[in-house]
Amino acid sequence: MGLRINDIVPDFSAETDQGPIKFHDWIGDSWAILFSHPKDFTPVCTTEFGAVARLSAEWEKRGTKVIGVSVDGVEDHKKWKGDIEAVAGTKAGFPIIGDEDLAVSKAFDMLPAEAYLPDGRTPNDSATVRSVFIIGPDKQLKLSMTYPMNVGRNFAEVLRALDGLQTAAKAGVATPADWQVGEDVIIPTSLDDAAAKEKFGEFETVLPYLRKTKLSA
Repeated sequence: MGLRINDIVPDFSAETDQGPIKFHDWIGDSWAILFSHPKDFTPVCTTEFGAVARLSAEWEKRGTKVIGVSVDGVEDHKKWKGDIEAVAGTKAGFPIIGDEDLAVSKAFDMLPAEAYLPDGRTPNDSATVRSVFIIGPDKQLKLSMTYPMNVGRNFAEVLRALDGLQTAAKAGVATPADWQVGEDVIIPTSLDDAAAKEKFGEFETVLPYLRKTKLSA
């Protein structure tokens, strides 16, 4: 069975380019983002790692740790970091998990249990290891998305989704399509109008089941 929203994510011990970790302990009380890659020294993945590096201040502002995983060893990761930093124009301070035995990839259902890396393998052998997982401080999976190898991930969207998740968790609301911080949010249908007015004050009724309100700063 695959990993589903609100499941507790797998805990695991692993080596990274910054030393060993135990995943749940590494998350601690933070939000976390695990993003995976099918091979080091590949073009699209290098640009993605660079994008994550450039957003370091944004992750920190949101109390969120980021960690990569690639199905190569940590010595390769250390060498690859130089390329990533050259592309990013900044330091890539986040750790990268070595997953040569595919344990993490299989635990997060990115590869089937019988998968293995053949001799002379190419990124196609682990093409499905191209996911992003946003994890809450409760160690539950809050969001996941998977991309093909030929489409670079939009980490501005990952950041936007993280903002939506954190806002929803803090304020007990939902967010509409294309929502950005500061825009109106949606009042849950579990609250009737009286309860909505008591909690949020004024709100707009677009449809009986779609009510929007502003959050106080």
